[in-house]
Amino acid sequence: MLNEKLKNHHLILASGSPRRQDFFKNLGLDFEIRLKPVKEEYPPRLTHFEISNYLAQLKALPFKNELKPNDVLITSDTIVWHENKALGKPQDKNEAFSILKSLSNKTHEVITSVCFTTPSFEKTLHDITKVTFKALSDEEISYYIDSCKPFDKAGAYGIQEWIGQIGVTKIEGSYFNVMGLPVHLVYKTLSDISDLK
Repeated sequence: MLNEKLKNHHLILASGSPRRQDFFKNLGLDFEIRLKPVKEEYPPRLTHFEISNYLAQLKALPFKNELKPNDVLITSDTIVWHENKALGKPQDKNEAFSILKSLSNKTHEVITSVCFTTPSFEKTLHDITKVTFKALSDEEISYYIDSCKPFDKAGAYGIQEWIGQIGVTKIEGSYFNVMGLPVHLVYKTLSDISDLK
């Protein structure tokens, strides 16, 4: 349905995330995956969704000079915001353990920003989901890290994986946002773009 509305546009998803790629496939969209390396660093003055907005826009920069008139570039970034700091992807097992230990028996926020870029405009939106974990035992945390190796995930976990199934007791907001893409907002924004003449 949406794909038909977007037939005059060429969608470029600049993400190596299999989860984000699957979301676009599940929306029935034709799209190209185009990747460019970006150093994901942000000014220390930024907080909360300012960080993910900045990083989503940063990921769009290397593409800007090559976009054609009908191109729509989609870039995205997800952070976990907990106790007034951003938790990114863990570097190793020890860092993953300490991140999950800090999330245990508490509520944190997962923030995903999505940047839509064409040659004529740029729009960035974000979504926030609150996630509450039960008290996780050290054994549960270690088992999860050893079996799922969540080193490519902000906050050191994937909600769709074992730790989410046994550990998450409450979600306020979009489940898919926690997985890495606020699909409902992406769908609406692409629908709006398709209406632009």
